[in-house]
Amino acid sequence: MSTQKLELIRTSQSWDGAELPDYLQGRPELVVMKYVFPVGEKLEWHHHPVMNYGVLVQGELTIIDQNGRTKVVHEGEAVVEMVGTVHHGENRGTVPAVLYMFYLSQEGLPLSVPCTVKEQ
Repeated sequence: MSTQKLELIRTSQSWDGAELPDYLQGRPELVVMKYVFPVGEKLEWHHHPVMNYGVLVQGELTIIDQNGRTKVVHEGEAVVEMVGTVHHGENRGTVPAVLYMFYLSQEGLPLSVPCTVKEQ
């Protein structure tokens, strides 16, 4: 039996079509996070100061930017998050959503920054 490979995504844009920024200068810090979002979970508004991408391995996750644009990520799909754009995620599905995210960061930088957005 041979190894199977499947490229999930190759892009230089985030899910909203914006170009990703240039790499940070200096020594990188790579971070991998596993998130489990219970059914009905709605994250706070935030933005990411660093590039990140991930794979949803269970469930469904809806990402909404502050202008109301949405991206529904389904089980098995990859997503490239927005950098510097305010957004949040919601689990509108029927099972917990499990997401593995990979961050291209530097020591001391936060992975996300909370923001206040006036709900429309």
